[in-house]
Amino acid sequence: MSKIAFITGATSGIGKATALLFARQGINLIICGRRADRLEELKSQIESMVKVHILAFDVRDEQAVMKAINSLPEEWKTVDILVNNAGNAHGLAPIHEGSTEDWNAMLDINVKGLLFVSKAIIPGMVSRKSGHIVNIGSIAGKEVYPNGNVYCASKFAVDAITSGMRLDLNPYGIRVTGIHPGLVETEFSLVRFKGDEQRAGSVYKGFKPLVAEDIADVIWYTVNCPPHVMISDLTILPTAQASATIVNKNL
Repeated sequence: MSKIAFITGATSGIGKATALLFARQGINLIICGRRADRLEELKSQIESMVKVHILAFDVRDEQAVMKAINSLPEEWKTVDILVNNAGNAHGLAPIHEGSTEDWNAMLDINVKGLLFVSKAIIPGMVSRKSGHIVNIGSIAGKEVYPNGNVYCASKFAVDAITSGMRLDLNPYGIRVTGIHPGLVETEFSLVRFKGDEQRAGSVYKGFKPLVAEDIADVIWYTVNCPPHVMISDLTILPTAQASATIVNKNL
């Protein structure tokens, strides 16, 4: 069996684009997400190219994560590439007006969800002394911006966890990469603004944002570097974006 990649948040955006690209490159896939119907749809698109296994679970649910991953057939247990992509932003309010429900969702998905999946996958990599982990962070994990508070905190945590993984897994030859996108036009803003299509769409007006395929290309590059090369930390922005808050909307 060729290499196996395990991708969370594969039902849309960066995760889906990465699955499609990996499939075209002959990487067998374990695609994960909450929406089983979307996973089935994605599987139907790529199963003629590679072997595909679906795991439907919510990364926030530790028991569901462990049960799903432990259920993998023996031939699917050797995960070579883990892409921790599942993540969300909820709300854009100043700290004193923030929703605790939103805070819990961001910390549970972005931080604890990444940890739960990693906890289930990494021991196998350690025992084989082989593997590559790609954690999808954000420019929000490099710079705090107004009303970003808890979302930024969750992505700063992803950045710190990624660095910690790299230190802890160094003795085993496991590569760990953090990729931190700026503005990428996906369902991200629609979720953040809770279905308000007008507000979500305005985020990307006046300039050319990144698209999910741009990030998938970067992920593919990092996992295909020679074995002695590790891209440890990479921030990718659209040309119009200079920082978390500075975007030239006249390009």
